[in-house]
Amino acid sequence: MLRWSALLFSLLAFAGLARAAETSPAAEAGVPPLLLDALGRVARNFDRWAYTETRMATDEHGVPKAESVFRFDPSKPYGEQYRPLKIDGKSPSERQLKDYRRRGEKRGEKFAKQEAEGKTPGAELPRFGIGGSTASIDLAHAVVASETAGSVTFEVPLRNDGHGTLPVEKFQLFARVNRSSHAFENVALRVRSAFRVKLILKVKSGEANVDFSTVDPQHDPVPVEMSGDATVTILFMTFGGSFDLKRTDFQRVKPY
Repeated sequence: MLRWSALLFSLLAFAGLARAAETSPAAEAGVPPLLLDALGRVARNFDRWAYTETRMATDEHGVPKAESVFRFDPSKPYGEQYRPLKIDGKSPSERQLKDYRRRGEKRGEKFAKQEAEGKTPGAELPRFGIGGSTASIDLAHAVVASETAGSVTFEVPLRNDGHGTLPVEKFQLFARVNRSSHAFENVALRVRSAFRVKLILKVKSGEANVDFSTVDPQHDPVPVEMSGDATVTILFMTFGGSFDLKRTDFQRVKPY
């Protein structure tokens, strides 16, 4: 599985993106109202759900890898929020437990820094990156890609943000919003055509999807499954595979 797939998950989850759209008047300018409303609903649920996440993957030959299982609980102190239950099919070692505690602590340090700077914790616009080059999400230029009686699908362009030379024209980012609930149904990122990064890495194909579902009728839908696949060539060797993340056992909590 590609390293950049982990970055893709956070980008597609829209948590930071939604909070930025809700808290920044500049970010709101030009954003389609239905899309902005859906983003705001995600923002209002930021760090409000604890859940169990099961991660599964296959290699480039379709051979399944051992699954990993994690429990995320944003009501706990930052060092205890990420708890691995199983990593690559095995119980986590003390070193791995320590690593995930540190990840949680770094998350808390990041939020504390944002708060000290007068920013809303978690409200920074996420960047999409491959091989050191990154791109931003251009909400203000989102357009309607397709419509049905029940939903509207927006295409949201990426733009270069001065960090490298990522070919943003090679990607398509779509967000499907339910007309009645004004909530996300699906977010998808696709690679239009192959491209090269820093001469030695060639991304040949890729796609990722996030599906939203209602876990409590009193609250907005949340991301429940993330899946996708990708293929890259590095120095004439092909790597890739597929991934699938499922979130279950949701519990509504108060953020730490």
